[in-house]
Amino acid sequence: MRIVTGLLLLQHGTAKLFKIPVVPTFANLSITSLPGLAGILELVGGVLIILGLFTRSTAFILSGMTAFAYFIAHAPRGFYPILNGGELAALYCFVFLYIAAAGPGPWSIDAARKK
Repeated sequence: MRIVTGLLLLQHGTAKLFKIPVVPTFANLSITSLPGLAGILELVGGVLIILGLFTRSTAFILSGMTAFAYFIAHAPRGFYPILNGGELAALYCFVFLYIAAAGPGPWSIDAARKK
């Protein structure tokens, strides 16, 4: 779950910062805007989560980032996530919170460093 979640988040960062894949919404994105800063967290955090390096603290930060994204971008559009388009942000928030609590698992750099 950690690796796949990291890969899925990483594509948000690469789309925002490197335009790979091309997402029309991110065409004129400024790196200093909130979505641009989120792109940096998604890129760096996605890589760290995939590798399982600094996993608990990274996952905690990403959980907060995705909660912030939900309340800033989605919640103003309505109460229900299915109607405001916020299901993915809410799901990411709780998956990262779980990873922060559960830890990286045995297939991680963090686990290798403990040995």
